[in-house]
Amino acid sequence: MPEKTCPLSSQQVVDLYFMEHRAKLLDIAAFLDRLERADGEAGLADVRVRALNRAIPLLTDQASDGRADRVQKILELLSDHTTEPTPAAHTSQPWGPILALTTDPTISPTQLPWPTSTHTSTWSAGPPT
Repeated sequence: MPEKTCPLSSQQVVDLYFMEHRAKLLDIAAFLDRLERADGEAGLADVRVRALNRAIPLLTDQASDGRADRVQKILELLSDHTTEPTPAAHTSQPWGPILALTTDPTISPTQLPWPTSTHTSTWSAGPPT
């Protein structure tokens, strides 16, 4: 059982934060529905969407029950674990946290949203404005 460090009771946490987090959950559901209704399959295979889909089951992972470590697990999944600095920033988009997923051999360089040595991106001069 984790140490009780929250100054609120569990009922107070629900009363104060439920509606906010209900809205966030509905927002994620709407994003996934919109993605499925969109034309083409590239978005469904996007590494960011794949990371999101891998993170969602961790929210209800029974191995985390009583341990309060869901945030840590999800942050680890979405974090960049490389130790070498990137020589140059390619975009101002928040893609750094998913760089760890690019080590997956099933991901082709053309699926990456940033330039690589084997893929010339239209974003090589920065993101579209």
